Amino acid sequence: MDILENTALSLGKKIRLKEIGVREAVKASLDQIDRQEPKIHAFLDVDEKKVYARVKEVEEGIKAGRYRGPLAGVPIAVKDNICTKGQKTTCASRILGNFVPPYNASAVERLHAAGMIVIGKTNMDEFAMGSTTETSAFGITHNPWNTNHVPGGSSGGSCAAVAAGEAFAALGSDTGGSIRQPSAYCGVTGIKPTYGTVSRYGLIAYASSLDQIGPVARDTADCAALLDVIMGYDAKDSTSMERKSENFLDSLKGDLHGVRIGVPKEYLDLAENLDPDVKKAMVDTIHLLSRNGAIVEFFQLGMVDYVIPAYYIIASAEASSNLARFDGVKYGYRTPEADGLHDMYKKTRAEGFGEEVKRRILLGSFVLSSGYYDAYYLKALRAKALIKKSFDDAFYKYDMILAPASPTTAPEIGKSLQDPLKMYLSDIYTTAVNLAGLPGISIPVAMDSKGLPVGLQLVGNCFSEKKLLDAAYGLEKLRGSFPMAFQAKVEKKHGKERA
Repeated sequence: MDILENTALSLGKKIRLKEIGVREAVKASLDQIDRQEPKIHAFLDVDEKKVYARVKEVEEGIKAGRYRGPLAGVPIAVKDNICTKGQKTTCASRILGNFVPPYNASAVERLHAAGMIVIGKTNMDEFAMGSTTETSAFGITHNPWNTNHVPGGSSGGSCAAVAAGEAFAALGSDTGGSIRQPSAYCGVTGIKPTYGTVSRYGLIAYASSLDQIGPVARDTADCAALLDVIMGYDAKDSTSMERKSENFLDSLKGDLHGVRIGVPKEYLDLAENLDPDVKKAMVDTIHLLSRNGAIVEFFQLGMVDYVIPAYYIIASAEASSNLARFDGVKYGYRTPEADGLHDMYKKTRAEGFGEEVKRRILLGSFVLSSGYYDAYYLKALRAKALIKKSFDDAFYKYDMILAPASPTTAPEIGKSLQDPLKMYLSDIYTTAVNLAGLPGISIPVAMDSKGLPVGLQLVGNCFSEKKLLDAAYGLEKLRGSFPMAFQAKVEKKHGKERA
């Protein structure tokens, strides 16, 4: 069995049993990066010297018994808005093109404590603003299933890296679906935890009340194991929740009997936006769950029409405030030619930020300005509270909600950016989860007529990750194995050779 065929957990087990060496596992990932990157461009930075120095530390740590967890020795990729000490963290923006953090994000520290090896930083939409990974200042990431299509965003690099076999798992961040949507597009599994479950310390903020770090992996068990590693209270993050260790991995049973699942009627009524292949996958999954003991019912969720306006007003307002610090004074890019301080500010930001980031800063500054604050921002906050209440009402009756992760499968490169408003509307199924601070997991369930993955998401009440992961695990068992893009292409190639 080739090393790359392993899941993160099976690789970790073989490393513990000394069937595969840590250096051997890392070399397999780095070799795959060399093969795939010319056509995928999932990574922005891979420092092999640092990686192999870390390999030596991990080998010694495993030998000494310091690293005993199920993921010790496993290579992992990290999204480029999560700080890594001594390694560039750019947020895929020119304004942070040479920024090297002097500290690690808390989530990265937890990866190190578990004996995992960060092999590189992955591409993303600039400052996590986008749904396609096309707004990166350093080039587009391509979908490993079909390189003419986008991988989704903003965590497109992390999801593409896992799907292409370049990493066994990855960290992403989810502000309005940025883990779940690209996971669906790339045929991998990704979970956005309850807000506050994973420390945001060291995550370069886009919208502070919505951002959350989460795992991306090949299956639910890997996601559960990785969430066990990165979750936990952090005194350095004022939004961090004090949750006891949940032991998500050991809780996986896959029993769907009696699980109450609600399906919002509004999500299937959006016929003009919902792709027929996605709708078919949704209907087929509902039947599959019902036949295997789950109780699936349709219901009215409410407030769906207010989700996108509320999200983009709140997220843009917070972004305009968070990104004010990037002015060319303390760190990052500074324009080489400026006439005075104010001219330096203007030119630095005009040259350093991309078009999508500028658009959202302008929108955020507008809704926070005098005369418009009450009319837009405060109303958006009220809508956010009503959206949370709609979910609270739903969870009185249902254990979780089933929904598409996106109205379509991965669009072709170049098409989404032609109409930014249409791109914003593509987040209709994911942004409400962030507004309400809820957990959600995206899993691949089918392939569309173009040979691209279709992903659906399960959404739960606050702190119900155990239920979500167990239901996703059960759905995976019913669905059967789902290959990564690199595995499917190898099988297809070998099939042709045999034919």
